[in-house]
Amino acid sequence: MSFATLGLSDAIVRAVAEQGYTTPTPIQAQAIPAVLGGGDLLAGAQTGTGKTAGFTLPLLQRLSTDKVGAALTSKSTPRAIRALVLTPTRELAAQVEESVRLYGKYTNLNSAVIFGGVGINPQIKLLKHGVDVLVATPGRLLDHAGQRTVDLSKVEILILDEADRMLDMGFIHDIKKVLALLPPKRQNLLFSATFSDEIKALADKLLNNPASIEVARRNSTVEVIAQKIHPVDRDKKHPMLSHLIKENDWSQVLVFTRTKHGANKLVEQLGKDGIGAMAIHGNKSQTARTKALAEFKDGSLQVLVATDIAARGIDIDQLPHVVNYDLPNVPEDYVHRIGRTGRAGATGEAVSLVCVDEHQMLKDIEKLIKQTLPRHVIPGFEPDLNAKAQPIQLRSGAPGHGGRGGRPGGGGGAGRGQGQPRAAAPAGGARPAGNGGGGRPAAAGGGNRGGDGGRGPRSAAAPRTGGRGR
Repeated sequence: MSFATLGLSDAIVRAVAEQGYTTPTPIQAQAIPAVLGGGDLLAGAQTGTGKTAGFTLPLLQRLSTDKVGAALTSKSTPRAIRALVLTPTRELAAQVEESVRLYGKYTNLNSAVIFGGVGINPQIKLLKHGVDVLVATPGRLLDHAGQRTVDLSKVEILILDEADRMLDMGFIHDIKKVLALLPPKRQNLLFSATFSDEIKALADKLLNNPASIEVARRNSTVEVIAQKIHPVDRDKKHPMLSHLIKENDWSQVLVFTRTKHGANKLVEQLGKDGIGAMAIHGNKSQTARTKALAEFKDGSLQVLVATDIAARGIDIDQLPHVVNYDLPNVPEDYVHRIGRTGRAGATGEAVSLVCVDEHQMLKDIEKLIKQTLPRHVIPGFEPDLNAKAQPIQLRSGAPGHGGRGGRPGGGGGAGRGQGQPRAAAPAGGARPAGNGGGGRPAAAGGGNRGGDGGRGPRSAAAPRTGGRGR
């Protein structure tokens, strides 16, 4: 099967081929015809399976070949917003919009991305003449709606990307506000890595007799990813990571920490070991985040240390190694983290450094993915078998909750309105942007709130709280 056989135009197939893709992935092979058919769609696919192209390609096909699209003579003529893509984070929004531009380069369609942490005025100017496809995070989109600088009355297609993550980050109220701004008659596409009860409830309200696609077992991990656990004492994690990077000659490694402070500290420690590293998290300016991602993607940065804000915003086809320096608070986030490797059919390795404090977390993860992960003790880093577990909140500062081995509660999420410095637009040519999935709009006229999340990722047993951002 080729992309041409799926009903895509020569212009779109040509652009796809220039990116090195010739054969559609399973989610693309099923989603593209479904979207071209014009009906609503509920799609479940693991991260790294080609989901973004699964909706951007048929979206471009529909908009470029209908009566309105066929009448466009250039990319710069005034037009109405006809498609809206909502994403939970800045990085994912920039990534999706970049895909729209790359795949639509030989059409007369144009696109823009808006998210927080950058100035709103360039976006106002950009949106003045309209764009065909707008990619946005909920908070900054509502900022523009409050200032009446965006018109969503002509939207024909709505896509919720990583819908489960948006709900986990507390965006359901923002999503409902956005829905109220859209025409009632439209095509709705909901893409999610997992199908929780909340996702099903949202789908029931949003979608009209949708086609349903699920290309992988729910909450499963990609089979091409080799997963392993390295037991280690809590104070030996940093030396072990340095040892693994140097001993195995890892040239590109994505490392996940639980907290922003932990990410910053690890970068300093690795630097002292002669290992180049940068951190990306909610307290970093958009300029710093964009710079770190760009250097990591082009291979000039060896180690990128991230909190879960980046778990679904990094798309690198050949990323070979992901390390869980800390296990995530929420078991589902393990799936999203390790899904950064093993993408587009490539192989990858996911390594988790697990201390005694995290044994309950590991049990929860293994229960979720329905497999027992192999343990490999590294000589010289044998853990103390008599060590006693400590509540993780004593070291991370997060509130714990009882009966879960000291796992933090829901307070690790990004705070609303965490005003970040104005910064340049994302790398890769993405246009000036707006809210990073940030909080709800302030009073009309509020423009430049930062923030990367709503109320933060939920813990399995704790209510959402409004804690500081990751």
